[in-house]
Amino acid sequence: MPDLSRYKGIVFDMDGTLIDSMGAHGLAWQQTCEKYAYPFDGEYIHDLGGVPTREIVKLLNEKYGLSHDLDEVTETKRLAFLALNDNPSIIEDTFEVMLAHQGKLKMGVGTGSERNNAIRMLTNTGLLEHLETVVTASDVTHGKPHGETFKTVATNMGLQANECVVFEDTEIGRLAAKNAGMDCIMVINGKIVLPQ
Repeated sequence: MPDLSRYKGIVFDMDGTLIDSMGAHGLAWQQTCEKYAYPFDGEYIHDLGGVPTREIVKLLNEKYGLSHDLDEVTETKRLAFLALNDNPSIIEDTFEVMLAHQGKLKMGVGTGSERNNAIRMLTNTGLLEHLETVVTASDVTHGKPHGETFKTVATNMGLQANECVVFEDTEIGRLAAKNAGMDCIMVINGKIVLPQ
């Protein structure tokens, strides 16, 4: 268990950090890529975890020289994810951190998911009741790796950025924490990796 005594708040990423949903997202992306003739690269998509769907579509268009409608592809991916009716599980390592610091530190989520999806997943897993705030791609102008998502979580909790620590599972998320002026603890394959 990491020592968080120097912080007043924790900011959790959601997908792949608190909730094991990355597999379902990958499958939905694979279906979407097939429909729009994007070559599917699972590792590339995973590495973009935390980036809003619409931004990923923009990156795919640029990468493969295509010009698909951003909103149309975004909606296709959203519907593909919902159709999977995935029942994601809680990631135990980060949930233990949440429970250990409940009532001692303020806690929020900063995610690249759209608001409706995030609230549904956090409610279904019982995590929402542990959080003071949830900031999603729907709530910010600049998604990760920009620091706005995490800064907004801190502001909503009444804290300064340097009073918070972020838990993240992707390099994009780690950069977002750095850009927000926050320390970051990585969660790799569901396990917390303590800084050396």
